[in-house]
Amino acid sequence: MWQEKIELGIPYDFDYLLFRLEMDKLNYVDFKKRSVSVPLRMDQEKHVVTVTATGTTEDPEFLIEGRDIERKKDLLVQIADIFAWDQDLQMIQQFFAKTDLADLFESYPATPLIREFDPFSNLVKTIIHQQLNMAFAQVLTARFVKTYGEQLDGVWFYPTPEMVANIPYQELQDMQFSRRKAEYIIDTAKKVVAKELDLTSFYEKSDQEVIQQLTKVRGIGAWTVQNWLMFSLGRHDLFPSSDIGVQNALKLHFGLENKPTASKIEEWNQAWEPYRSYATMTLWRSIEET
Repeated sequence: MWQEKIELGIPYDFDYLLFRLEMDKLNYVDFKKRSVSVPLRMDQEKHVVTVTATGTTEDPEFLIEGRDIERKKDLLVQIADIFAWDQDLQMIQQFFAKTDLADLFESYPATPLIREFDPFSNLVKTIIHQQLNMAFAQVLTARFVKTYGEQLDGVWFYPTPEMVANIPYQELQDMQFSRRKAEYIIDTAKKVVAKELDLTSFYEKSDQEVIQQLTKVRGIGAWTVQNWLMFSLGRHDLFPSSDIGVQNALKLHFGLENKPTASKIEEWNQAWEPYRSYATMTLWRSIEET
């Protein structure tokens, strides 16, 4: 067993992250301890690393704990990357103080943008969530993971691409997946296994390059790629204008009677470059916490 203490030195609202992570019931969140246990795969090995907040939003500190002492350094790098502890949220706050979202960022400061725990798992989850309401999407995701995934220390790991590629379409249909969505998930996994789709290669590519390549995969549209870019690669300048939550938050923030038009949203978000992902996160937060 190993432990490591991390001090950030800049504001970071970990308690909001716990609130958001807990929306997905597959995540292992403990509000009382202010902790989350993170499933990580490394060289086919499964590891669980626990991150516990021991400080405040204004003066954040964390205790990181894991079992495999030999992999401690690599696991710490992954955790720091997932939680994006290098992002300067004070600078983001100052940027938005000069925009028409200033009041929003004052009400919901230090909202971090963090990555999902695994890029393939996040892609699968995002495909499942396409065009479904949140409650049913979470039910389907839980069925999928609890049937084909694995547990370690009570923490769920999504199934690997190799596992997903071998699932018969009918098995997912029996879980209430549509035939089309079953094909999207399984066929995407087959492309990953066949190395026709290399998700790790996208880390070095621009947002536009990733969008162009991923949208060529059957069943993956612009909304899916934007979400995947934001939550798997941690890209700072994504704004999913078609997202219902974003539209509702803008309607509320600007005191509108109806949802804003696509052209109006496009006009507004130009002023939020190059940090539109933070605008998105804070807009979502404004309706989640309300």
